[in-house]
Amino acid sequence: MNTQRLLSHAILLLLAIVTLVPLTSIFFASLHAPGSLIVGLSIPTDPHWENYAAAWNAGGFAPLIRTSLVIALSVVPLTLILGTMAGYGLSMLRIPGRAAILGLFIAGLTIPIELVIIPLYFDLRALGLTNALGPLILAETSLFLPFSVFWMTTQFRSVPRELADAAKVDGAGQFRMLWSVALPLVRPGLVTLGLLIFLWSWKQFLLVLVLIQDPALRTAPAGLGFFVGENTLDIPMLSAGTMIVILPVLVLYLVFQRKFADGLLQGAVKG
Repeated sequence: MNTQRLLSHAILLLLAIVTLVPLTSIFFASLHAPGSLIVGLSIPTDPHWENYAAAWNAGGFAPLIRTSLVIALSVVPLTLILGTMAGYGLSMLRIPGRAAILGLFIAGLTIPIELVIIPLYFDLRALGLTNALGPLILAETSLFLPFSVFWMTTQFRSVPRELADAAKVDGAGQFRMLWSVALPLVRPGLVTLGLLIFLWSWKQFLLVLVLIQDPALRTAPAGLGFFVGENTLDIPMLSAGTMIVILPVLVLYLVFQRKFADGLLQGAVKG
């Protein structure tokens, strides 16, 4: 048992190092003098915090981050509502062919975005819906919906049937049962799903790059791509821009890390 525990801790430590070393390297690189040539993990002796202000102004990150927030904060609730309703229906209601319907959603997980991005672009262009945030929000919601439905179906299947039957005996309708009985039991999984969707929406690059050509509507990752192309020789500036883009995700994870872990553990136990 001790050997197994030590091995588990060693694997977790290795994964933490693999994750944190590149992030720490980028952070230290962002604090070097502008134009410095940096190799590997280099700790600056004289931190240049002004690199962040320079990158913020040079990359125009204020509107980029604002656009990313608008998209993510629209995609997250929309996907959660649709995924929750579909997951509840496929797990708690006697819908004919629900196994086949769930199978279609699971099959959607296997379709890469690269396979559908070109037809999607031409369809939206024919309808005059490119260079607009609304179609992009709907496209991202569709992209994340298969996993959301599968995740919430798994969560709702853990709700004890005794509670559902008792709620029916008390005269609760389906909406009341969903809101008062099922949702409180799956809240950790719902929070975890919301954090995952926010992360996926925030870092979405290809979909934004193809559907949005207007520089005023670019998101933070897309703007960072153009920023990298314009500052390929200034590593500290590029590193500062990278840290600016990933900072909201880091802050969100640090705030909700306990709930995120609880949701993943709950899902693992249920699975």
